[in-house]
Amino acid sequence: MEDLVRDLTEADWPEVAALEAEAYADTSLTEGEAVLRSRASAGTCFVLDVDGRIAGYALALPYPRFSCPDLSRPEQPVHRLPGLSNLHLHDLAVARPLRRRGLGTRMVRHLTDAARLRGFATMSLIAVLGRESFWRAHGYRPHHETPLPAGYGAGAVYMSAPVAAVRKAG
Repeated sequence: MEDLVRDLTEADWPEVAALEAEAYADTSLTEGEAVLRSRASAGTCFVLDVDGRIAGYALALPYPRFSCPDLSRPEQPVHRLPGLSNLHLHDLAVARPLRRRGLGTRMVRHLTDAARLRGFATMSLIAVLGRESFWRAHGYRPHHETPLPAGYGAGAVYMSAPVAAVRKAG
């Protein structure tokens, strides 16, 4: 198996949307291609290409700290203003057959390196579906006091980390 983390391209969107639908099939977290596209930002969205197929993706965008996208509607361009020091990882998914092989960690490291190169001071995310421990292992800390839109589901938690701490923990 040969794999490569690379920038997301226009041609990748149908496979990314299909992988997102598979990853969240039994939940209310599926957003679909059009909404996912609204959450993409150049230079901070990647795919895991395994033998020529998309086997994972990471979508991140500059976003105010302690805020997050509302899953019920597409993202507004206001959050793409230059000068934001926080990069919000909106979604990271790996195809089910390839999970638990370190590929998610590889993508987290790749995204963190990109965040560092682009001058982001912090990274944030919403841990869903019981994944808080995965993110804690990568240096993220929960902020249970941060309110979240209902669409993220019960048990979802806002988490953040200084960019430098994420790489050291992973």
